[in-house]
Amino acid sequence: MSNFEFVPLSIPDVILIKSKIFRDERGLFLETYRQADFIKAGIKETFLQDNHSRSSRGVLRGLHYQKEPFGQGKLVRCVKGSIFDVAVDIRKGSPSFGKWVSAELNEDNQHMMYIPPGFAHGFVVVSELAEVSYKCTREYSHENDRGIAWNDPGIGINWPVSAPLLSPKDAAHPMLRNADYNFIFRNGA
Repeated sequence: MSNFEFVPLSIPDVILIKSKIFRDERGLFLETYRQADFIKAGIKETFLQDNHSRSSRGVLRGLHYQKEPFGQGKLVRCVKGSIFDVAVDIRKGSPSFGKWVSAELNEDNQHMMYIPPGFAHGFVVVSELAEVSYKCTREYSHENDRGIAWNDPGIGINWPVSAPLLSPKDAAHPMLRNADYNFIFRNGA
């Protein structure tokens, strides 16, 4: 019996993962990853790198991706605080190209979001502080690191902030129409 519920979002390749949480007077326990359950749910990639960030309210990180053959799938989890997490489909030929999905990930619901390669990823902190931990299917490649403007009107993400705090790098990302990406949609993959 799995301790996970895998819920495809409106772009079905992006999956919200709900872990069964065991709570008692001591606190809580949950599994955050079990390879066999993820494979059974169709998430077959091997995770090669773990990252952790800490950010304050209003910080927006993204929209990030790496070009192929270094495209990263990500398993994102907010371990403290709360974030508005976003994935944008940037696979040429995809029926959902340029569309986005989101989920609130926080320390109370303990939900995770799986974002496959071919999607730009970003999040904004909606609590005073947030710590985000995520697994990646490829190691970081500086030469292939790319991004898209967080406020691209062609994408139209309904961020819960209007004036986020951005890094200089994130503030300089181009619109999707001018971005450097090479993902191709292949039969739902």
